Amino acid sequence: MSNGLKKIIEIKTPEGVSFPLYPASPMLRAAALMIDFLCILVAINTVVIPIRLISTISKDTADGLIIIVTFLVAFGYYIAIEWFWDGRSVGKKIFHLRVIDQNGLKLSLPQVLLRNLLRFVDTLPIFYIAGGLSAILSQRWQRLGDIAAGTMVIRERKMIEPDLSKILADKYNSFRDYPYFAAKARSSITPDEATLIFDFLQRRDKFNDEVRIKLCSRLADYFRSLVEFPPEAMENISDERYLRNLVDIVYQREAI
Repeated sequence: MSNGLKKIIEIKTPEGVSFPLYPASPMLRAAALMIDFLCILVAINTVVIPIRLISTISKDTADGLIIIVTFLVAFGYYIAIEWFWDGRSVGKKIFHLRVIDQNGLKLSLPQVLLRNLLRFVDTLPIFYIAGGLSAILSQRWQRLGDIAAGTMVIRERKMIEPDLSKILADKYNSFRDYPYFAAKARSSITPDEATLIFDFLQRRDKFNDEVRIKLCSRLADYFRSLVEFPPEAMENISDERYLRNLVDIVYQREAI
């Protein structure tokens, strides 16, 4: 689905539940790339300064080290920051972008490695011409590295607080007793993921028992992999209660 410079990709689970993803346009990605390029330049210059001192002893050795360091910093920056910052880089964070699995799943380390090691292909013949053309022609605005790794860059939407009264039913939420873990959950869960939980809970009665239980289990397992609450907070909590507690603390920030 496309609307000018905006696209919406519908992801459908095996159970028939769909949710939207919003691919980042090549223009937005280029803007984020420029910020990251400046960060890499600063990092390289910082590391190279002491190496240049070696040139007084051996210019060839210094030049060789500079080439190696430049390569390691340029590629290591993206690999490290996207893995530890949940698919974001400095540029992506500024423009509210994020790398995810193209099927809406959690980004894996092999995907991070592959999409970034293939950057040299995307930069051919000069400054991301191959990658830019691939992104323009791709339905999901993916560069070659994204296509190979099965990833895509999405726009993170601003979280809009919905009406939770119908799904929370004023029940006690044990997660509220652990503000550190609640804050960690809010920082780990994207607006699209929070919307997915809320939409499922709103539509839960439309599924038969078997499908509802299976979906609850899949969703709960996924979000438990993002953040773990202490065992005492999880005691005697069903998968559906877990999702209700989670959506409560994600949206109702002022109550924490």
